[in-house]
Amino acid sequence: MKLEIITTPSGAELTSIKFQGKEYLHQGENVLDKEGKVYWKRRAPILFPIVGSLKNNATTIQGKRYEMSQHGFARDMKFDIINISEREHTYMLRYNEETLKMYPFKFELYVSYLVDNDKLTVKYIVKNLDDKSMFFGIGGHPAFAIDLRENKYRFEFDKIEENERFYQLDNGLISYKDNYINKSLLSNNKCINLQKDTFTHDAIIMSDLESQKVRLIENERIKLEFDFTGFKYLAFWSKKNAPFVCIEPWYTTADYTDSDQIFENKKDNIKLEIGEQFECEYSIRFEE
Repeated sequence: MKLEIITTPSGAELTSIKFQGKEYLHQGENVLDKEGKVYWKRRAPILFPIVGSLKNNATTIQGKRYEMSQHGFARDMKFDIINISEREHTYMLRYNEETLKMYPFKFELYVSYLVDNDKLTVKYIVKNLDDKSMFFGIGGHPAFAIDLRENKYRFEFDKIEENERFYQLDNGLISYKDNYINKSLLSNNKCINLQKDTFTHDAIIMSDLESQKVRLIENERIKLEFDFTGFKYLAFWSKKNAPFVCIEPWYTTADYTDSDQIFENKKDNIKLEIGEQFECEYSIRFEE
């Protein structure tokens, strides 16, 4: 097969994406800087049941306070293996005593990786097993191996963007400040040129996009095409001079700076009724 993947039950995370023998996924703890420090230990974490940070890392659900770290707990939990084959890897996380201490809802989260020639589809299914409505956020966070020190990469949207919206982070929370820095990044209403200091001010977060796809281009050659159809937000993130860039499709974002910290009121939270399930997916097509 042209496309081969490796995953792990730890966080149900992708650990390798090889297309025609070349590694496309950032290799996490194995990639060190000149001082021998890890740039970023993760590779493609799953963001659930929140995306980004809660205000003061806490929220109130049904009158009780719960604490949860950035991007939620799924990325640090061990998933059950449902199926591992050449073309499909599927995992499941079911609520347990540990999750209920952070998030008082009974759920099942399924994560599937589907390989088809030059295309990888990542699918999420959330099931509400509780006797009440549940609320959550979800998103992806895959990191692709590139060298930001070389000014030869750009993101290119598949449509002209004239009504896009940018969001600015203030200590990890969404700010209402006018994000003039990010607005200047979009050239010709279509491209974001990547440079070593592009992410000095943290992630680039966008919504209200006409596009459903974005391409990562290296020296005029398409490296991959990322389809985020259905997701409200698209974020890009890396660290200064780091050898990777993340493409992140999100349904929700971090709390706003003026959040009342009541989870049911969290902007864009998905509400799932008793017995219902939620599905979403993104896909990556790799170019020869």
